[in-house]
Amino acid sequence: MSFDEEWAAARATATANASLRLDHTGGATGSDLALNQDHIGAVGSEAHRLHSRLQTDGRHAATASAEAAGALSREGFASGSALAKANSRWESQVKTLVAACAQISNGLNYSLSSHAKEEQQLYAEFTSSKIEQYLT
Repeated sequence: MSFDEEWAAARATATANASLRLDHTGGATGSDLALNQDHIGAVGSEAHRLHSRLQTDGRHAATASAEAAGALSREGFASGSALAKANSRWESQVKTLVAACAQISNGLNYSLSSHAKEEQQLYAEFTSSKIEQYLT
């Protein structure tokens, strides 16, 4: 079985299992889906911390590598262009990781903020409906 076939089968199984779990949530005590804001906040903080560290630590050898690649190339060594290519690829991968960490951190922060706003709105609607119920 190819990777694509295995991946498709795994996705189908996960989707089916998630649907089953969501279909039989039995109220607050039987729910399979829960939002723990502390855990999500911790993951978002770690993603932000990793983002910050990657921006500095992931690039600390960039200048030295570029200079070494240039020096090797000027002396006629083929390894100079290979080092330049490796350095370029490394920079590209670091940028990808930094962007992914930012996306994770921002997405989780947005989720927490959005959830809190929805909770406030639901509370306000419930409170106002209870008031209306007592007034009528």
